[in-house]
Amino acid sequence: MGSVSSSATKFRAGFACFVGRPNVGKSTLMNALVGAKVAITSSKPQTTRRAIRGIVHRPGAQLVVVDTPGLHRPRTLLGERLDSLVLSTLTEVDVIGFCVPADEQIGRGDRFIAEKLAAVKKTPVVAVLTKCDLADREQIARRLLAVSELADFAEIIPVSAESGDRLDVLADQLIERLPESPPLYPDGELTDEPEQMLVAELIREAALEGVRDELPHSIAVVVEEMGPREGRDDLLDVYAHMFVERPSQKAIVIGPKGARLKDVGTRARAQIEALLGTRVYLDLRIKVAKDWQRDPKQLRRLGFYD
Repeated sequence: MGSVSSSATKFRAGFACFVGRPNVGKSTLMNALVGAKVAITSSKPQTTRRAIRGIVHRPGAQLVVVDTPGLHRPRTLLGERLDSLVLSTLTEVDVIGFCVPADEQIGRGDRFIAEKLAAVKKTPVVAVLTKCDLADREQIARRLLAVSELADFAEIIPVSAESGDRLDVLADQLIERLPESPPLYPDGELTDEPEQMLVAELIREAALEGVRDELPHSIAVVVEEMGPREGRDDLLDVYAHMFVERPSQKAIVIGPKGARLKDVGTRARAQIEALLGTRVYLDLRIKVAKDWQRDPKQLRRLGFYD
């Protein structure tokens, strides 16, 4: 009795990840593919710290996107831990998307990452030219040529997460390289991140907007407690601590007469309410954890494991 199943009916499921230097649009791209906000995005580089998974559901496939921190030359223990997290992720996925922005020249950072990717022999790499809405045709053509000279990529695909242009082409190319497999997650799920971690990331995103350049590396958020208020199922209480490294940074985040912290709380609360679909009471405190980025014990406490 012969098998009659054709390749057209076989379901594909697996993992993809996007890599690229900080701030090339990886999180925005993942959010656009998934169709919901599951990775924080900020105009400040180095904002993503966890391998957040976004899940793209298609009729014949399920693409699970792992969003890694930007690869960079590490200067601190946190930097080293982030880079080892990226490299271990690369060996565990089925396909890699290497992101290069269309509106910037190829730089040393891009070459550094291309070299790292060349060492990952078994995983196909699709180059993704991001932010094409910010470049004209001539720029895009020049950048495509420059990217093709960096390495031998499986494909090079220009996209715009903002306009949605060619996102379907990118999804198809990534899915094509996934193994045949039943779905890995129930239909309708968009991420496997615990809600508390997503809430912490949204608070962090609100804190990063508009602050000075030295702060992104220095803010960590831990949700200490989260749950419905006793006797009410329409209100969620969230108690969170934001950690900075120095008292001067604490002053920046609090702002004149506490105005900045109040603004952070208001914006974060709106995002959390949108994410969880319920009213939220947010209690946000700031603490100084001296030089936490260089202290293994504090890194563990704040969720950055070896």
